[in-house]
Amino acid sequence: MADAPPDHLRYTAEHEWIDWVDGASDPVTVGVTAFAADQLGDIVFVGLPSVGDVLSAGSVCGELESTKSVSDLYAPVSGTVSEVNDAVVTEPGLVNSAPFNDGWLLRVELAEAPTDLLSAQEYFALTDGGAQ
Repeated sequence: MADAPPDHLRYTAEHEWIDWVDGASDPVTVGVTAFAADQLGDIVFVGLPSVGDVLSAGSVCGELESTKSVSDLYAPVSGTVSEVNDAVVTEPGLVNSAPFNDGWLLRVELAEAPTDLLSAQEYFALTDGGAQ
């Protein structure tokens, strides 16, 4: 069983996290959860949108490729990409080793307040307590 995800972040059912708090300023940082990284296995390729791309919440905006499979990355929010983490493109293993820190993926200037986000407790329950 994995550790509970950080309380200060919000989550999606597609296993992304954002550092959004109601009333917080833009941009928000986006990444994938430790649960998702563990399920994917060793990540060997990260494909991210470009700075300036406009994202729609729920749409595919990139991909993560591991030794096991390729998984789509879904935009957890609507907005404009303001920064991408070039470090994870160069060193994809950061997504596995530090998904909530150095393994973040992109920053987005919000077009609107996000909806349907899960708390850490709700996300932990969704993943059966981080069961593998």
